[in-house]
Amino acid sequence: MILPVTLSSAGAAALLNIWLCIRIGMVRTAKKISVGDGGDEDLVRRMRAQANFVENTPFILVLLAAIELARGSSLILAGVAGLYMLGRVAHGVGMDGGVFGKGRMAGTLITMLTLLGLGVWAVSIALDA
Repeated sequence: MILPVTLSSAGAAALLNIWLCIRIGMVRTAKKISVGDGGDEDLVRRMRAQANFVENTPFILVLLAAIELARGSSLILAGVAGLYMLGRVAHGVGMDGGVFGKGRMAGTLITMLTLLGLGVWAVSIALDA
């Protein structure tokens, strides 16, 4: 069985993770920091953006897969997954601060609401079974 929403989301997550890694590498190269964070706030911010992505995305992907297996793919599920990915981009850019700093809060809010929504949806499916 192919899970198109989950598969697309996993692919998007892989690409997003690479983008976050590249952003870290850019700061490392510019500031000549090869190991750790060197006490550099810019590097710490980018590392945290990627770490936060890695902390949350596995839960999202597991929930997407479980819901898609139980109920099939849907536009709502795809929309939620797409919104999550956009939120993670906003968070990553927002972690740099400055004019885009509000993206961090938007990304965090989208992440929490996505986790909550998918979690409630998964539990409701289990209770309905």
